Amino acid sequence: MPNVALTPKKHISSFRRLAIGTWRTVKDPSVYGTLTVEVDESLRYIEEYRAKTGRRLTLTHLMARAMGAVLSEMPDANAILRFGRIYLRDEVSVFFQVAMEDPVTGQIDLSGLVVRNADKRTLADIAEDFDKAAAKVRAGKDEEKERSRKTLGKMPGWLVGIMLDVVAFLTYTLNLNLRGLGLPKDPFGSVMITNIGSLGIEEAWVPLVPYSRVPLLIAMGAVTKDAVVAEDDSIRIARRMRVCVTFDHRILDGAHAAKMSKTMKKWFTKPYEHFGPIPEA
Repeated sequence: MPNVALTPKKHISSFRRLAIGTWRTVKDPSVYGTLTVEVDESLRYIEEYRAKTGRRLTLTHLMARAMGAVLSEMPDANAILRFGRIYLRDEVSVFFQVAMEDPVTGQIDLSGLVVRNADKRTLADIAEDFDKAAAKVRAGKDEEKERSRKTLGKMPGWLVGIMLDVVAFLTYTLNLNLRGLGLPKDPFGSVMITNIGSLGIEEAWVPLVPYSRVPLLIAMGAVTKDAVVAEDDSIRIARRMRVCVTFDHRILDGAHAAKMSKTMKKWFTKPYEHFGPIPEA
């Protein structure tokens, strides 16, 4: 079984072929954009969800499910490049960065967790899996991640980049499943998300990570109260969140981004319609 379940993309536009030929690595073709989403209804949905179920729900959990829908409706964004060709992923997986403290040094470190099949999961499932995985990572009980962290900690600096490139080539370019050698299977998923709003930051653009082979990165900003001009020119106060996006121009372009942004806005502005009815406790 391969590292990632993939299907070759059959029809590639002339521009896409040109983009793949123009930019050789993800260090070159980064495109940045910002989407502002009104979250008043989403926050009301979260409050009602918590009151009815007693379960902790956050905008981060909503983002996991919403991105599952976004990538399901835009499968071209759920892809990786191998040998100059686009391959579409068979599964929608969402990677979240998790801040943690090194138990030995006390230094703040970053790790992550992956929500598999985010397009098919319920919010309750996502919240439960997310919280369990995050607690496991922060407690240093995720064996695969701890093994990777310890290996990197012992490795000389000059060798780290070489090692990451070799592992990425084996697991993504050649698509080899190397779990038997202690390497986690597809550890970064389809899209990488970080909640910078939890740090009080309203907007920031995160860089593409070459060895992850992820073409789409999202930073969720802090929720702010803004004056908004309605269609009838009246002014109202709305709570809004900036979503900062970085994507690989070899795989995605503005047309993809436009459709994806519409899907995301629909889910956050009409949560009761898209996330589904709130279950009873």
